[in-house]
This record gives sequence, structure tokens and C-alpha cells, in this order.
Amino acid sequence: MTAPTLTLLTLNPHHKTARADLKDAVSLHKTLMRLVPDTLGPTPRAQAGLLFRLETHPTPTLLIQSHHQPDPARLPHGYATHQMRSLTPLLNALRTGLTVRYRITAAPVASLTAHATPHPVTGKTRGKLTPLTGDDAITWWQRRATAAGLHLLTIDATPTPRRFPRKNDTPSPHAVLTQFDGLARITDPTQLATALTTGIGRAKSYGAGLLSLAPA
Repeated sequence: MTAPTLTLLTLNPHHKTARADLKDAVSLHKTLMRLVPDTLGPTPRAQAGLLFRLETHPTPTLLIQSHHQPDPARLPHGYATHQMRSLTPLLNALRTGLTVRYRITAAPVASLTAHATPHPVTGKTRGKLTPLTGDDAITWWQRRATAAGLHLLTIDATPTPRRFPRKNDTPSPHAVLTQFDGLARITDPTQLATALTTGIGRAKSYGAGLLSLAPA
């Protein structure tokens, strides 16, 4: 598999579709799926390796990663300007002991058995997905980072709400994501390369899971 492509989309705040996407996580996902081929089967996002993160300051921008080189021409005319580059230099630079800055917007959740319900067909009991916040979210990220080949040195956690269409009064477990920033030391370059290319955690369709690194 070739190294993923990183695409930076700077959204046009005056574009009707861009404004709508900033208000609705589901709509944003549908728009970004235009970037990848239509022939990727029943799980196109996973097949394309599409991960993204929305950043709103100083201007709304989308950092997008994909195994297939995206086609910005398929986006609505005037939706955004774009820049592209390969992830290869970053992957080649990973080495044990290197200190890096990291950023990831993630969906820390836990399956709580106290609220478990049996599956209507299999009968298997699964806990209810419950969002984690505060210290629980930080503990979740520490575990995931360790598994991804990082030893965290500092952690700054910022709740990042996402907007979903409300069909009922049950909130989505992914309605509130958390952005983690800080310094880390690489402990396993192979595990880290996998985490960078496949993402971490749930809610990847809604802007979670994309890990970004930069020299400290």
C-alpha cells in the first residue's frame, strides 16, 4: 500500500454547502466522501482510509488523510482551496526515542455493562457506549497512546462538540469529541506508523481518530 496523502482544505466561509457542513457532522462526512472513488464497496470510508479533523481557528480548515489521492474537483465549486502532500517523509522519520508534538481529536467512550442490553438476534450482552470526559477521557487517551507506540509527556485535553441531526432525545455517544495536544516520545515506530495510517478509536466518520505529529 502506498503512503497516505494528506490534504488541507481551507473552507470558503461564504459557501452555502461549507456553512451547512460546519453545522452538521453527518453532512460534512457525506461531502468529504466525494473525494474518494465510488467503487470501494460497502465500506468506502474504511477502504479509502479516509480520516479527517476539523479545525476552526483561525479559519475553518479540514486536514484529510486517505490511501487514495483525493479528487478535490468533485467537491462543490468554490467549496474550498486545497494543498496536498505525501505522508511518506513523516513515516520515514519515525524512530525510537524521538520527541514529537501530537494532536488528535478522538472519541473516548466506554462500554458500560451496568447499562448492558441483550442483542435481539444473538442474545449476546453488550454494554452501552458512554462518552468519557475529564480525567476518564485522559486515561482513555493514555492507554490508546501507549498501544500506538507513544509515551505521553504532556497532555492538554479540550472538549470539541460535534453537531448531529436530532431524531430523538437520545444523544449520540460521539456528539462530544475531545482534542488532545501535547508532547510524546516514540517507543515503537512500527505501532505508531500503523496508528498514523489507520486512525485511533471510534467515530472516524465524524472527524475523530486522525493523529498528527510534528517535530518537538
